[in-house]
Amino acid sequence: MFKKETIYIKLIIGAVLLVSVSSCKKISQKSQSVVYADYASFEWFEYKGKDDAYANITKSDSEYMNPILAGFYPDPTICRVGNKFYVVNSSFCYFPGLPIFESTDLVNWKQIGNIINRPEQADFGNSRLSGGMYAPTIRYHKGTFYVICTNVSGVGNFIVTAKNPAGPWSNPIVLPQVNGIDPDIFFDEDGKVYITHNGPPPNNVSLHDGHRAIYMLEYDLETQKTITEPKLVINGGTDLSKKPVWIEGPHVIKKNGFYYMICAQGGTGFNHSEVVFRSKSIYGPYESYASNPILTQSHLDTNRKNEVSTTGHADFVQLPNGDWWSVFLGCRPYGQDLYNTGRETFLMPVEWKNDWPEIKGGKEAIPMINKRPNLPLSKEKTEPLNGNFVSKDDFNSNELGLKWSFIRTPKEKWYELINGKLLIKPRPESIHTETNFSFIGRRQQHLKFEASVKLEFTPKDNFQAAGLTAFQNEKHYFLIGKRLNANNKLEVFVERTASKINNGNPEIISKKELSDSGKSLFVKIEGNGGLYSFYYKTTDKEDWNLLIKSVDGSILSTKEAGGFVGTYLAMYASCEHF
Repeated sequence: MFKKETIYIKLIIGAVLLVSVSSCKKISQKSQSVVYADYASFEWFEYKGKDDAYANITKSDSEYMNPILAGFYPDPTICRVGNKFYVVNSSFCYFPGLPIFESTDLVNWKQIGNIINRPEQADFGNSRLSGGMYAPTIRYHKGTFYVICTNVSGVGNFIVTAKNPAGPWSNPIVLPQVNGIDPDIFFDEDGKVYITHNGPPPNNVSLHDGHRAIYMLEYDLETQKTITEPKLVINGGTDLSKKPVWIEGPHVIKKNGFYYMICAQGGTGFNHSEVVFRSKSIYGPYESYASNPILTQSHLDTNRKNEVSTTGHADFVQLPNGDWWSVFLGCRPYGQDLYNTGRETFLMPVEWKNDWPEIKGGKEAIPMINKRPNLPLSKEKTEPLNGNFVSKDDFNSNELGLKWSFIRTPKEKWYELINGKLLIKPRPESIHTETNFSFIGRRQQHLKFEASVKLEFTPKDNFQAAGLTAFQNEKHYFLIGKRLNANNKLEVFVERTASKINNGNPEIISKKELSDSGKSLFVKIEGNGGLYSFYYKTTDKEDWNLLIKSVDGSILSTKEAGGFVGTYLAMYASCEHF
């Protein structure tokens, strides 16, 4: 435990050094020892999912639950190699980026890595949080995995490759001729390779707001370059006369002599949908399906039970037995278009009608429970990614688990895992700034949840703070933590920042002076739809003390905060917070 004049020390080789310095400075590096002082120490982090919807249902071995990846896992893309399936999601400016999951049954998933996990692969700098990695596509061809993606905060469109899907993945192969976003890579039977992507309308002339187009060009695997000019294949969407908006997220599939192009349409909000086109030629002309869209929830009663909204941005995969399934994004709102968990990954079967694919039940309410794919049920024990579960990290490993994320690309290592504790260095960068501040978080995966930590932290002045945050972006978050007040007394506090409140400036909405002189502080955030409550205690055995109850949590919703991410629950420290 921390004493006032005592520090934690990581020994590479050598003896223990005891030093006392300002918490914003890194202590001198000896030849074979690295020493740090005054870190915020987190002994554990516990997350509990408590959704009523999950509590009131039962699932048999022949069924699965939606979403398959709960929480902020948007823009899913999928491929199969043998009897294994792989899903990759957008990650924007969270780092490591582009999480990759593996499954043998399509319903039980295990994260096996992050495709972008080295600073040289992507430096997000001071980009807005909803910049970074947009809408990947994963495919497999002759022993190599390919992921094509857009880094809107860096090189633009790029490809990375790997022999092992768990990594390592290559540095980006930049594609300067591929403009726009949401690229797809397709390997045709004749050996040719095509890249398809969203882009501006022809000649950059918009006929209406949201007018976009889909382009295609050929790619050479040997030279790792595009070899043709982009060709327009879809202008506007399903019917240009009806002014369709935001055609994007294309994926090309070939079946029975037809090239199928599935695309998202309608924007990523409430009117999101999935549509399909087909052609006998790779470059078209592409015919729009008469029964489009093949997936949407926008026409359904928003008061229905267990509402799923904003569905779209799908990808297809074929099973060994010939069945087809689709992954796509959707949201679980708690009010009128209010959701804090972001866009999640759902699974539904695909059926073919007269050589056209439809997502089965895609225009009906997406079910929480559905008959699972015709695959052997996985017996592997993995950390749950849906349903109500408890996840506790005691930080006994030498490395952070794959579920943990930083904000933007770290330029230095400012945390340590020592003796079953996670030590986070308070630095001048703060949660108010678009920087890589000292933040280590995981996704909020339920509408109703608890997140708690045990914290040890001794602030040296009124500028320092450490604690637990429910975070949507730098302008929309809650923080419960520990600091020194104006009288130099320790206190626990709750801070709120939201653009619609207090002119968007941070404000303390509750605080309590701590009479206990001990170093430990336990803090907890409870979420229940759009209401968040905050608790604390100073010993393990006492009951939780309420600090403030049922605060409006809609500030963490996409509708209020904007952008494309979901809420994170994170450990945080800064030496210049206030």
